[in-house]
Amino acid sequence: MSVVGFDFGNESCIVAVARQRGIDVVLNDESKRETPGIVSFGDKQRFIGTAGAASIMMNIKNSISQIKRLIGRKFSDPGLQKDLQSLPFSVVEGPDGFPLVHVRYLGEVKSFTPTQVLGMLFSNLKGIAEKNLNSAVADCCIGIPVYFTDLQRRAVLDAATIAGLHPLRLIHETTATALAYGIYKTDLPENDQLNVAFVDIGHASMQVCIAGFKKGQLKVLAHSSDQSLGGRDFDEVLFHHFAEKFKDEYKINVYQNARACLRLRTACEKLKKVLSANPVSPLNIECLMDEKDVRGIIKREEFEQISIPILERVKGPLEQALAEAGLTVDNIHIVEVVGSGSRVPAIIKILTDFFKKEPRRTMNASECVARGCALQCAILSPTFKVREFQVNENFPFSIALSWKGAASDSQNGAVDNQQSTVVFPKGNPIPSVKALTFYRSGTFSVDVHYTDSDQQAKISTYTIGPFQTSKGGRAKVKVKARLNLHGIVSVESATLLEEEEIEVPVTIEQSAKMETDEAPADSAAPPSSNENDVNMQDAKGNTDAGAENGSVESGDQSVQMETDSKVEAPKKKVKKTNIPVVELVYGGLAAADVQKAVEKEFEMALQDRVMEETKEKKNAVEAYVYEMRNKLHDKYQEFVTDSQREELSARLQEVEDWLYEDGEDETKGVYIAKLEELKKQGDPIEERFKEHTERGTVIDQLVYCINSYREAAVTADPKFDHIDISEKQKVLNECVEAEAWLREKKQHQDLLPKHATPVLFSADVRKKAETLDRFCRPIMTKPKPAAPETPPPAPQGSEQQQGDASASATPNGKAGGETEVSSASTDQMETEKPEPTSAA
Repeated sequence: MSVVGFDFGNESCIVAVARQRGIDVVLNDESKRETPGIVSFGDKQRFIGTAGAASIMMNIKNSISQIKRLIGRKFSDPGLQKDLQSLPFSVVEGPDGFPLVHVRYLGEVKSFTPTQVLGMLFSNLKGIAEKNLNSAVADCCIGIPVYFTDLQRRAVLDAATIAGLHPLRLIHETTATALAYGIYKTDLPENDQLNVAFVDIGHASMQVCIAGFKKGQLKVLAHSSDQSLGGRDFDEVLFHHFAEKFKDEYKINVYQNARACLRLRTACEKLKKVLSANPVSPLNIECLMDEKDVRGIIKREEFEQISIPILERVKGPLEQALAEAGLTVDNIHIVEVVGSGSRVPAIIKILTDFFKKEPRRTMNASECVARGCALQCAILSPTFKVREFQVNENFPFSIALSWKGAASDSQNGAVDNQQSTVVFPKGNPIPSVKALTFYRSGTFSVDVHYTDSDQQAKISTYTIGPFQTSKGGRAKVKVKARLNLHGIVSVESATLLEEEEIEVPVTIEQSAKMETDEAPADSAAPPSSNENDVNMQDAKGNTDAGAENGSVESGDQSVQMETDSKVEAPKKKVKKTNIPVVELVYGGLAAADVQKAVEKEFEMALQDRVMEETKEKKNAVEAYVYEMRNKLHDKYQEFVTDSQREELSARLQEVEDWLYEDGEDETKGVYIAKLEELKKQGDPIEERFKEHTERGTVIDQLVYCINSYREAAVTADPKFDHIDISEKQKVLNECVEAEAWLREKKQHQDLLPKHATPVLFSADVRKKAETLDRFCRPIMTKPKPAAPETPPPAPQGSEQQQGDASASATPNGKAGGETEVSSASTDQMETEKPEPTSAA
C-alpha cells in the first residue's frame, strides 16, 4: 500500500513518499524535485507538468497555470478578477456562475472547469509517484491552504477522485509544516509548551500558524492568512517597473503581447532571486518584442522601495495570529520561515523586528509541506508504524446552522422567522460532531453557512424528511452535524425519536443512569405544552437567547438522572427511525458530473498515451534510418553486396524524405509498418554481422567441451576407474561425432563470402554443445559405489576387559558392554526378571 503526500502549489508541485527509512521527495521525468503546475493543451494531446512548461512559450494561450487560484471561486469574486488580469489564457463565466477555461484541444475549442484541470495535474503527480514506487497509488494526503473554503475543499476532493486518488485527509499546509517540524524533535518538553510560529510565504499567499508543542503532540493555537500576498506580488512589482521603463526607453508596450509579458515575468522572477543574495542585479532579454533587445538594472534598495505597499501588509496576519492564540511576542519561543517567497531579505527584517528574534530556516522551505503530508498519510495508514505523535488541528472559520421556525408557531402569533446558531465556532477541533435536537411534525430544511462576512455566505442546504410521527403533532428529531478531517461541514444523519411505554413496572432507582438517546432528559428539550420556549445550546452549554426549536449536544453523552423516592413508574422505550437527508451544495459538482469527468479524464489520458506511443514509433523509424545508413558504409560493409547497399540506401533515403513530408503526422500503425518494411531488408545484414561476431566464441566453447570430455574418458586418473569402459567408449564416440560435425560445417562456412547467408549458426553450435554436455555429464560424474562397512577396532585396555568384551559379544557384532551402556537401545535384552511388588 502506498503512502504519498502531495503539495500542489500555485506555481509548482512536490510529491513525497514514505519509505521504511523515512520520507523521500521523488523526482520527476527530468530528475527534478519540483514539477511545474501547468497543463498545456495541444492539437493532438495534453502536456502536463514538465512537458507543459517546455511547451508554454509556443502554446501560451492554451497553457493553464495557477490552477490553485481558480478552483472553488465564483467568477465574480474580486480576488479572482484581479488574478485573471495577469493570466494569458481565456477564462469565462459558466452557466453556474463559476469560471470555465476555454482552450483549443484536438482542433476544437473546448471548455474545462478548474476542478477538471486540477484533476489532470493530480493524474500527472500520481504517475510520478507510481513510477518511483513501482506500485499503484491511491491513498494519499493533500496539503491545502488554511483559507480554503468548504467549496474549495470539495473541489480538491473531486479533482482527486477524477485522478483516481483517495485522500485520507486534506491537511492545512502550515499544519503539515508543523508536523514535519515536531515529529523528529526529541527534545520537546513534557509539561511546558513550546510555542512556535510558522510563517509560510508562498508564490501567491501568506499563511501564519502558531503551534504549541509538547512531547508526542502538537496543538494548533491559531491560523491567519493573506490570500494575495506572496512571491508573485514582488514579481508583479518588478514587472510593472520594467514594463513602464521599456515603454519610455524602447517605445514598446509589453502589455499588448502575451508572450512578451510571460518572458518579462519570468525574467523578473529570476531577478528577484538574484536580489535576495546580491545588492544589485541586471536584466537582459533578447528580442523581447518588435525584435528589440532590452536591458535594465535595479538595486535592492530601489526594489524594496517600490515594494513598500506589499511589505506593509506582512504584519497584519502576524498580529491576527497572536491575537487569536491569546499570546504575546514574548510567548513565542521560535519563529520558522518557509515558502518560496520567504527568501526576500526585507520580509526577514520585518519578521525579526516583529518577533524580536531572528527567524530560523531549519526546514526545507519548498519541501516541508509535502513531507508533512506524507507523514500525516503514514500516521493514518496501517502500512507504516510511525512514532506516536498527536496532531490537534482547529478550524479556521465559524460555521452556523440556520432554519425556519415551525409552521404551527404562526397560530400563536409568531412570525415564520429564520433562526440560527453557531455550531462550529472558529478554533473548533477537527474532526468534530455536534448533535441538534428539533421538534417537527414533517419535512424541514437546515442551511449551513459562514458567519464571517468576507466568506461565501451559504455553503449548503439539507432537506430532512419526509417522516411521519405515530402520534401526530411534533416529534423529537436528532440531527448530527459533522466537521470531518478534510474540514468539510455536513449534516451526517437525522433520527426520529419516539417514546413508547411498556407496562412492565421498574423502579426508577434501577434505571437511574440512562442514555440521552433513550429518554428526553435533555435540559434544552421543551415540555410538550410549550414548544416556543426552546433554547439552542452550544457544546459548552452556553445558551443563545431567542433561538428556537433545537438544541446542540456535544455527542451521545449519558445523562445522570436523580430521584428522591423509589416510586415505580412504567418503563419508557425510545423508538429510533432514520430519516432521509438530501444534500444540496452550492457550486459543488454532483456525483454524476464527477463520474463524467472521470470518464473524460480516462479518454484524454488514453489519447495522450496513444500519441506518446506514436511518437516513440516515429522516433524508432527515424533512428533506424540514420543508424542503418551509417553502418552500411562502416560495420556492415563486408556483409552486403554493392547492389544490396545501393538498394537499401535508396530505400532509407525515401523513408527519410517521407518522414519529414507526408509522414510527419501519421498513425502508430503506419510507423510500425514502415519499420517492419525496412527491417525486412536490414535484418539479414545485421544477422550476418552478428553471426560472424559471435561464431568464434561459441566454436571455442564447443571445442573446449569436446576436449574436456575426451580427456576425461581416456585419462588414467583413479577417480574415473569406477566408470565402465563401455560407458567411456560412448563418451568418446559422442565427442568424435560432435567434432566431425563441427569440422564439416566450419569448412563449408570458411568457403563462403561474408555477404552470403551462413551455414554455421551460433545457435546450432550452442545446441550441439548442450547436447554433448547433456549426454556426457551423467556418465563422467557418476559417483563411486559406497565402500562396505567395517567393524570398528576394539578399544585398547586390560586383557580382562578384552575378554569380557569378547565373551559378551552379541550376534550382530556389537559388544555387550555397548548395549548395556546404551539404555535407549531397542536391541537391549533383559537378563533379569523384575521382582514382584508387595502389592502383588
